[in-house]
Amino acid sequence: MPKRLMLLISLYCLFSIAALLRAVTTQSFDVFTLGVIPVLVGIMMRTPWSSLVLKIYIGMQTLGFSALGMTAIIAYRITPEDVKVVVSGHNIPMLPLTISIIVILLLQYWIAFSKVTSHYLTRQTR
Repeated sequence: MPKRLMLLISLYCLFSIAALLRAVTTQSFDVFTLGVIPVLVGIMMRTPWSSLVLKIYIGMQTLGFSALGMTAIIAYRITPEDVKVVVSGHNIPMLPLTISIIVILLLQYWIAFSKVTSHYLTRQTR
């Protein structure tokens, strides 16, 4: 297994744990958070559909974060003091949050569209 893919699997394991915790605490299920589980299973089992599902999931993440970003920009233009990210009572600064989201998305794109990953996921298992 390529090291890039092992990095993605470990990242998706963390995403899966966070998604399950969020689903249990908020008692709401959505494709954006729980969609990582079929992607993770597909990659680990090397199924023929895993490459497609991985790319669709990354596209969904990009679309969701873009919509969230545009909403934040519009809200900031209206009332700048109300635009905050608060998680469990802790205010998270916007610049580090934005940079980390961009880095995580770029890392996923790099891994998903690399030839090594494509070759590994499409190669038949023995």
